[in-house]
Amino acid sequence: MKIHFVGAGPGDKELITLKGYKLLSEADVVIYAGSLVNPEILDYCKEGCEIHNSAYMNLGEIIDVMEKGVKEGKCVVRLQTGDFSIYGSIREQVEELAKRGIGYTCTPGVSSFLGASSALGVEYTVPEISQSLIITRMEGRTPVPPKESIESFATHQTSMVIFLSVQEIDKVVKRLIDGGYSETTPIAVVYKATWKNQKIVKGTLKDIVPKVKEEGINKTALIMVGNFLGEEYNYSKLYDKDFKHEYRK
Repeated sequence: MKIHFVGAGPGDKELITLKGYKLLSEADVVIYAGSLVNPEILDYCKEGCEIHNSAYMNLGEIIDVMEKGVKEGKCVVRLQTGDFSIYGSIREQVEELAKRGIGYTCTPGVSSFLGASSALGVEYTVPEISQSLIITRMEGRTPVPPKESIESFATHQTSMVIFLSVQEIDKVVKRLIDGGYSETTPIAVVYKATWKNQKIVKGTLKDIVPKVKEEGINKTALIMVGNFLGEEYNYSKLYDKDFKHEYRK
């Protein structure tokens, strides 16, 4: 038996993948990230499924539950937020499982940064405006490598999504400006992207802070900044009638 890591998606219960849904519906034991995963997703669990909320568990307790389930021949699903490849703490769980000789599978999910862009109907990679996306966070109780500071990334002037930092939105904005973004740069904060109680706050670096504070947003939100949110854009070459490629001569 193996542990099945499953990305739960950004919030909307229907945004879990078909493969993730299948594993979840077959699971005998589910350990879900209770502080961030929409509990409605647990509706897919079968009757009698043993459910654990990892918000109240430490790493050792999580691994113990996994090991117990495997030894009992049960299907165990670790339901992670969004997609576990971004701030998902999967590495430490995998390393601990390896110490106990327990294998695993990974079923990716839809990250909240994708759910947020969909909520806004925007594209991070607008032709000739921005062709790169930086995904980062500001240091808090968990440090960030010095070379990955907000200021250093801001020098690139490209699209950026900042996780786990909205509680210090004023500091984030100051550091973005210090790094090189102008005060007129568009910015959006998306609270609980794709959830039923989703909130979207738009503005510029000059005026976003009071708008976010007025909405009382201090957690579970993404900060999106860059000119991809602005009015300027260019059409791609892909569908340009004068642009030829192997499928269209």
